[in-house]
Amino acid sequence: QLLLVESGGGSVQDGGSLRLSCAASGYTPNRYCMGWFRQLPGKEREGVATIDSYGSTNYADSVKGRFTISQDNVKNTLYLQMDSLKPEDTAMYYCAARVWRLCPTVVEAMSRIDFDYWGQGTQVTVTS
Repeated sequence: QLLLVESGGGSVQDGGSLRLSCAASGYTPNRYCMGWFRQLPGKEREGVATIDSYGSTNYADSVKGRFTISQDNVKNTLYLQMDSLKPEDTAMYYCAARVWRLCPTVVEAMSRIDFDYWGQGTQVTVTS
């Protein structure tokens, strides 16, 4: 089993920055994909960014150039640095893990069934 715990959400003004963290515990497979998703009430969960066990990253077009996904393999922690935040970035953010497989090719096309483990989510609110 893999346990994921997010932190770092909060409220920030338009143009501000936040860094989300996702601490992973349990077994660590040699091949995996870690991802960040976000969800608004009543909407589908949408993919934001991914990073795989080789360090390759991919982003949704809506966040490209503003968000950066990274991982610290010593601390078993996934990060999402979010800069130039906009009110439309307001959502619940979730981290997710997909084990023994690499990442889906298109971030925007990812869905819940593509990942095996999920965190509980952390709220990000961007005010104008």
